[in-house]
Amino acid sequence: MENSGWDYGVPIINIVGENFCVPYTMEMLVKKRIHGMSNAHYDVFDISGNLLLQVDGSLWKFQKKRVMRDPAGIPLLTMRQKSFKWRKEWTVHPGESSEDSNDILFRVEQPSPLHIKTKLEVFLPNNNIIGKRAPDFYVTGSFTSLSFKVYRGKTVLSQANHNYTWGSICKGKENFKVRVHPEVDYSFITALLVILEENET
Repeated sequence: MENSGWDYGVPIINIVGENFCVPYTMEMLVKKRIHGMSNAHYDVFDISGNLLLQVDGSLWKFQKKRVMRDPAGIPLLTMRQKSFKWRKEWTVHPGESSEDSNDILFRVEQPSPLHIKTKLEVFLPNNNIIGKRAPDFYVTGSFTSLSFKVYRGKTVLSQANHNYTWGSICKGKENFKVRVHPEVDYSFITALLVILEENET
């Protein structure tokens, strides 16, 4: 049975950087704006309205590319999408890395795009035994509840709700309220939210 609440005492989860792991529950507001058919911009704020992260990008060689930056505009990571016949895969590199960089933070796979309830599987670099591996993390999202959760095993690490109106969507604007477990890398969680959202658009 899935655990839908917080489990305290979870070890620190540092994927992008320990400065993104805080000892309290992080409450964030993610604002998405769409420009044209392929350009998207995300701003991430804390509950006091301070800018934490920015994500932007466009199509690159007919594939999506998204770059996460800190408030000063310094690149933190680059997300690149590859589309296959039955699935989508993203590779995430530190900084604004080139496509052929072997320095990988994590990979995200969507095993099947046909289900109403979306599931993403997240693999760290040392998890590379093809066909025998279990994901290090996974993400579930639902079109009906307009929400998503990030898990490590059965432990909930983060959850988000999609707050929208038809008027805001028509204007190319969407908002997400995100809660991140203490000591969990909130930049990592933000990257997963962006990937889940980009897979659906």
